[in-house]
Amino acid sequence: MGVVRTYPTDYVIVRQGDSGNLVFVVMHGLVKVTARTENGRQSLLAVRVRGDVIGDMAVLDGSTRSATAIACGTAVTRLIRGEVFLDYLRRHPSAAVTLSTLMGDRLRWANQRRLEFAGYDSGVCLARLLLAVVARHGRPGPEGTDLGVPLTQIELGGLIGAKESTVQKILRDLSVRGLVRTGHRRVVVTDLPGLEAFANLAPLPPGNPPAKPY
Repeated sequence: MGVVRTYPTDYVIVRQGDSGNLVFVVMHGLVKVTARTENGRQSLLAVRVRGDVIGDMAVLDGSTRSATAIACGTAVTRLIRGEVFLDYLRRHPSAAVTLSTLMGDRLRWANQRRLEFAGYDSGVCLARLLLAVVARHGRPGPEGTDLGVPLTQIELGGLIGAKESTVQKILRDLSVRGLVRTGHRRVVVTDLPGLEAFANLAPLPPGNPPAKPY
């Protein structure tokens, strides 16, 4: 279905608030999903990768776009008209079930972030976020496991509800502990078990100090 479209880095594929009758299936590359709050702050909500669907909610319920989708590097999508997409779901119930599974996964991701906001300090929230991104997109390398997604410190902060300065402080501490290495829009997890322990996902080894509040 649809046609293949290639977008350059930072291209706005869909914009929050616009009406939309198109669905995009990511074929290659990464797409960042962001949203602007009432106070004007831009927050990163998620990252979409190959096989993910963008724009389906507006097509399903007839609402405006709830978020903005931006190409993160060169991104290739298959663009499908809304009426074609809906007709396909009606004729193929198994596809509708698969789409429901994807939407459920998005909801679980969002719920997990909200639970962590309420139950943990910013340091643990960031460590858990890094582990979640590594689990989904991580790429092993000679230094450790790269996040696989070029996220800025502002964007990391948006995902955990923290200021950029707080994220900088936490990453410095994680680097001193030997858990991560940072670069321009790049984070490499150098000690995965240690980061899991810092995130309170595993028992702390002897002599390893607990995560401190930020």
